[in-house]
Amino acid sequence: MRVGVVDIGTNSTRLLAADVAPEGVTVLDRESIVTRLGQGVDATGRLADEAMDRVRDALTQYRERLDALRTERDVAVLTSAVRDAANGPAFVDEVASRFGLRAQVLAGDEEARLTFLGATSERDPDDPTAVVVIDIGGGSTELVEGHGRRMDFHVSTQAGVVRQTERHIKSDPPRHEELEALADDVRAVYAAAVPDDVRAAVDRAIAVAGTATSLAAIDLELDPYDPERVHGHTLMRGRIEELLARLAQMPLAERRKVTGLHPDRAPTIVAGCVLLIEALRLFGLQSVEISEHDILRGAAIAAVG
Repeated sequence: MRVGVVDIGTNSTRLLAADVAPEGVTVLDRESIVTRLGQGVDATGRLADEAMDRVRDALTQYRERLDALRTERDVAVLTSAVRDAANGPAFVDEVASRFGLRAQVLAGDEEARLTFLGATSERDPDDPTAVVVIDIGGGSTELVEGHGRRMDFHVSTQAGVVRQTERHIKSDPPRHEELEALADDVRAVYAAAVPDDVRAAVDRAIAVAGTATSLAAIDLELDPYDPERVHGHTLMRGRIEELLARLAQMPLAERRKVTGLHPDRAPTIVAGCVLLIEALRLFGLQSVEISEHDILRGAAIAAVG
């Protein structure tokens, strides 16, 4: 079946069009636009008008592309920013009626399930290795642990690149004290969310979504972006710490010019580095595999039942 999936997240609005069959997923179109729907939600509790306009612009473009591909089923999944916003339900209704998408606000359980499904869709279902999938978003970070393709534990934490940037980073470039406060905040959120036995059980990590793929692209110095080289790339925790030190000493204008980093992700990549480093520290891991397969793929698979 040919399906279209739109992931309306806190930091970006993403598209996947694919043919989904028992033998696998064939990607036809994929796009990511930084729309920052979560702008100010942590402080105001509402979606900002200009942020919703950015998403509307992206959805108009995506609707045209799905129509051109003649997709048979189109869905939209909405996550942290919409869950947290008082005007979120009205925006969900608009997405469904105006853009012809089966729009669903995902609870944390379903977001975790689809993320894990996407990240492990091409792996051996009988592999006994305990894996944690790290999905760093704009308003939340999902930590999902399991074996093979079975999810055993998950939690959606209130720590994300937009949320933590807005809370802690006020200087350009960030001051050391701001980075320390951000790291302390993230460390406390993660520690409260993941029991000791889950941390101890994990043997390897897979990181998905924009922060992880951006760091892989920076490490590989990709211009233009190449998803085939990013997918499966391994980053050592020490290398991510080196990237953090490099990016954090740059003013925003300089970060926008870094090879491999989309300029629109420059404002939040420093927080993203911290979030990924602290996740690896939580599980006592020295490396992470970067994956292009995430909630978009999981939602596409789930859409065909």
